[in-house]
Amino acid sequence: MNVKLIQPRMIKRPMDTGLKLHMAPPLGLLTVAGILRPAHRVQVCNENIEPLDLTDAPDAVGLSVTVDVLPRAMEIARAYRSRNIPVIAGGIHITAAADTVPPDAFDALCIGAAEGTWPDIMEDLAHGRLRRVYRCSGRLTGKDIASPAYDLIAAQPYLYCNVVHTSRGCPFRCDFCYNSSREHQYVNRCVEDVLSDIRAVGQRHILFIDDNFTGNPAWTREFLRRIRPMNLLWNAAVSVDVAEDPQLLDLMRDSGCRSLFIGFESISPQSINSVHKRQNRTEQYERAIREIHRRGIMINASFVFGLDGDTPGTFQATLDWIVRNRIETVTSHILTPYPGTALYERMKAEGRLLTEDLSLYNTAHVVFQPKGMTADELYRGYLWMYRQIYSLKNIIRRRPAARRQRMTYWLFNLLYRKYGHFTDWLCRRVTYERVGRLAQRLARYRGR
Repeated sequence: MNVKLIQPRMIKRPMDTGLKLHMAPPLGLLTVAGILRPAHRVQVCNENIEPLDLTDAPDAVGLSVTVDVLPRAMEIARAYRSRNIPVIAGGIHITAAADTVPPDAFDALCIGAAEGTWPDIMEDLAHGRLRRVYRCSGRLTGKDIASPAYDLIAAQPYLYCNVVHTSRGCPFRCDFCYNSSREHQYVNRCVEDVLSDIRAVGQRHILFIDDNFTGNPAWTREFLRRIRPMNLLWNAAVSVDVAEDPQLLDLMRDSGCRSLFIGFESISPQSINSVHKRQNRTEQYERAIREIHRRGIMINASFVFGLDGDTPGTFQATLDWIVRNRIETVTSHILTPYPGTALYERMKAEGRLLTEDLSLYNTAHVVFQPKGMTADELYRGYLWMYRQIYSLKNIIRRRPAARRQRMTYWLFNLLYRKYGHFTDWLCRRVTYERVGRLAQRLARYRGR
């Protein structure tokens, strides 16, 4: 059977350039492709990087759906279903909030892990008995998780193809995160399978794209001991409580860790408590930063604005804190109550949702009524934060103390954020792959 897997086009946020769209291939769809082969012919299409042909005739279409691309996914489905081609929708939004999907939008919904649903979908398609809903029953184990079909990646349109996942989900259940949904699962993969994927990627620099790379510290220690002799350079997302384990931080440094994405979310205890992010203790933030920086590891700090403890003064206070602690890179979001999360249920019960237009639920629009400020103050403060963080003055003020970190720092702050439109223009002329490889080579420069 010929199956076409599609990543629908996302809508860029105000600070995004084409670099965001071309950052990395859709690992979720490549994992589905890995499950379906060799029994079926599979093609993976990413509408963010190439025009989507809606006139072809595959035997079935699979769509990966996040909340903000649901309207576009429904358009794609209509085009194929009008020609009697079945369309199956899966992905994080379908798993967390299937009840928000119009009943006539898709032929079938895939809820939960692809490993526990797609084999049954293909079997039923072959026998003409496709059901409305397929749900992964029971809990996954590490052995159940499939490897992505890395060989299907066309490298030229992407900055980075060196993406690997070591786990699914997160052990924490913060109110605003999809991991607070009813379908929440957390499981680590088998170490040998992850090592095999690293070898399949064939690069020294690896981006681990888990929700929480250190969610199971015992597993992480075993894994880091295995990769330490491989001479890798790697980046990952962790929770801030990783700094409470100095031996684990040492092992991360010794195995090649270069930077960590950390969801600080807010410097206000009241704001953190409002979303039950219990692993974050704001009084420990600065000590955690010192411990991470002391080991030569950079920090990409994530902040969410609009939490119930936030006020118009939150933006300036957060900026001052970021600059004072020399946080190397920053990602900011407007609090967004994703359907299916605990936050959404609470906002809905309180009558605070301002719109049902799901295309706006991309952390760059105010879709709820904030408590401590107006919706306009929240939006303008969010844009102000990006302008200030990536102003030349504050880029210089935040530069790392260690010279060996500065090349990577300048690359991200100047070429990706400050002058991203120029870098994107360059990528379109010499390919994103070449620029990405050059950036990785430069990032290995350690200075003196």
